[in-house]
Amino acid sequence: MSNQPLLLERRGGVTILSINDAPYNRMSLTFMDELERRVAALAIDDSVRAIVITGEGDDNFSVGMNLKELPRGIEAKGSFDAVLDQRLRVLSAIENMGKPWVATLYGYCLGGGLELPLACHFRLAASEGAWMGLPELDLGTVPAWGGSARLVRRVGRDHAIDMILRAKRISGPEALRIGLVSEVWPNTELKPRAVALAEELAAQPRRAVQAMLDCLVGSETKDLAESLRDERAAVHATMGSPDAVEGMTAFLEKRKPVFNAR
Repeated sequence: MSNQPLLLERRGGVTILSINDAPYNRMSLTFMDELERRVAALAIDDSVRAIVITGEGDDNFSVGMNLKELPRGIEAKGSFDAVLDQRLRVLSAIENMGKPWVATLYGYCLGGGLELPLACHFRLAASEGAWMGLPELDLGTVPAWGGSARLVRRVGRDHAIDMILRAKRISGPEALRIGLVSEVWPNTELKPRAVALAEELAAQPRRAVQAMLDCLVGSETKDLAESLRDERAAVHATMGSPDAVEGMTAFLEKRKPVFNAR
């Protein structure tokens, strides 16, 4: 198992994926191939209700793509665009899966090591030693895995411009301040907290979670009328479902609901 680029662990309805290239956890060609395969499998597995993406070890989440492999990737996939297309395809599949993804950000989270978490629905950072950024301008180029598009949607135009044009690396507390992450935890508590959050999300009504993610992901580019239509579709998709019946029954019986039983 230690030779696998991506490790998988199941805890009930939660799946934990770990980039297995400590201490740097580079996103190699084989890693991306395996991640694409795993994402496709997780999407159709109804027993999987939330996913945590993290890295092996305590040093770094990921320093991003292994640039030394780029010529080989171009040769194997036929073009530079084909290499990028795979990464964009995988991150879009994560973002639009309809199941919540939780990313842990610690140590270096650079380039693709930030672009992957930007496609996740929750990002939790370490309170010390986490450095997040899109430093591609230091290499004379630009983010290529959707980093600029997603970063501006997460933190706003001004913060995105500041981070990208200055190749700026920000800490966990700074990321919390600008809205890049939703929680900051001591390093030793970060991964357990991510799993606990995923378990909380996995216990929520599955159909309602998916319906709301379908509404909310990409909502910043929709007008109000379209968002309202999406919300109405979500209402119809969940109304009368077993979880809706259970939620109402539990409310009337003054007890905690047990969702996803059927």
